[in-house]
Amino acid sequence: MSARIRTLISLLLLGVLLGCSSGGGDGDGTGPRGGERARAASAAKSPFWVDPGSPAARQVRAYEQQGRAEDAALLERIASRPVAEWPSAHDPAADVRTAVRGAASGGRTAVLVAYNIPHRDCGQHSAGGAPDAAAYERWIGSFADGIGDAKALVILEPDAVPHIVDGCTPPELHEERYRLISAAIDRLKQHPGVKVYLDAGNSAWIADPENLARALWKAGVGEADGFALNTSNFQRTDEQIAYGRRLSGLLDDAHFVIDTSRNGNGPLSGAPDQVWCNPPGRALGEPPTTRTGDDLADAFLWVKRPGESDGPCRGGPKAGAWWPEYALGLARRAG
Repeated sequence: MSARIRTLISLLLLGVLLGCSSGGGDGDGTGPRGGERARAASAAKSPFWVDPGSPAARQVRAYEQQGRAEDAALLERIASRPVAEWPSAHDPAADVRTAVRGAASGGRTAVLVAYNIPHRDCGQHSAGGAPDAAAYERWIGSFADGIGDAKALVILEPDAVPHIVDGCTPPELHEERYRLISAAIDRLKQHPGVKVYLDAGNSAWIADPENLARALWKAGVGEADGFALNTSNFQRTDEQIAYGRRLSGLLDDAHFVIDTSRNGNGPLSGAPDQVWCNPPGRALGEPPTTRTGDDLADAFLWVKRPGESDGPCRGGPKAGAWWPEYALGLARRAG
């Protein structure tokens, strides 16, 4: 064999070895350090904070250790995106501080959800909340103190106002709830780096935006930065923009944000009370961004953390618990 042929063979073998190394290593986003690089690249493009210790990120690492490279790569579609933090009902300040400090270290904004109103969720899967008004006032004060001088975007009390409008919350609790939400907005807005969006349900829930607008006014939306739509739901983005613009017209042109975390395939068809809890066949929606293409829509956000259960239905764990099989389905069906 000539020296020239031996050299060519050596170069070919070297190329194969390098190709194998990069394909299973950290250069394509699927190897042991590839997930971390994908997360870093995504965070660099987003104004919002990507939590490196999220349940999705931890699951990616577990799949990598188990040799499940394909599943790990799929879950990077969640782990590499900014998702909202839902601070503890017991000690919100600690969770809030962790998020805002992590965000500040990268020049980002933490997205937070304040979800602890008394008589929460009308006794359904996410029932609970503060035991009384005084406890809630202390809780929201601790939440706000945790933010301090940092930047944060807060989704305030998912479902609380729509549950007044739809009659789920008993009438004798309405005035207290309006007062608590209004005071929460004032308390959070004492911190200049905070933007507050009061939850307003979604277009498939409250069909008449005039009734909803009246309730939002009573809850103090005029002092907030706007309202939030589609939290933890599956309605399509274009429908929420249209609904948001209608509602905005009743609220002095208030701005809004939309939860796009799981609306890639839109809602499951069927009775409204049967389609909101862990519906099958859903997909991730548009990634979080402030480039919405609409002058009233401030951001698309992942408020509901994709892969966390809506409740013990369709084989799921309790509300808020991580469910990797559901997360994989959302990621697999994403466009």
